[in-house]
Amino acid sequence: MRLVHLLRAVTVEFDLRGAEFAARNGLHPTDLRALIHLLDADRAGADVTPGRLGAALRLNSAGTTALLDRLERLGLVRRGRDENDRRRVLLTVERAAVELGWSFFGALITDLVDAAEDFTPGELDTVHRYLTAALRAAAPVSPPAAQPRDL
Repeated sequence: MRLVHLLRAVTVEFDLRGAEFAARNGLHPTDLRALIHLLDADRAGADVTPGRLGAALRLNSAGTTALLDRLERLGLVRRGRDENDRRRVLLTVERAAVELGWSFFGALITDLVDAAEDFTPGELDTVHRYLTAALRAAAPVSPPAAQPRDL
């Protein structure tokens, strides 16, 4: 339970930092979650559509549209057509969002990277394994896929 309580404490601190960032920049906490999701997808080389973003954030279509309208109006996200399928809309995080994030979270990220240097590669592998398992445990369980009906 020691690790669970510590992980909860870290989560609370990150949440407080995120709320402060959002408040300072006129964002809703969900806006921050959207930006994080888009940045993570970009780093992984994955395309994100409004539908996928909405599903990841558990928002309905209207909520996703309102969120994207806000982020686009602030110059933080851009909607664009997929060059391979013009019907599909892809989301891109603008450079301004990255710079804004670094201006607030850069010192924290640097401190976290510096803290990791105190651990051996094997210890970091163990931490990674635990955090991956914690994320799996916390993530929502997807509903079973719909079964095709006999016609």
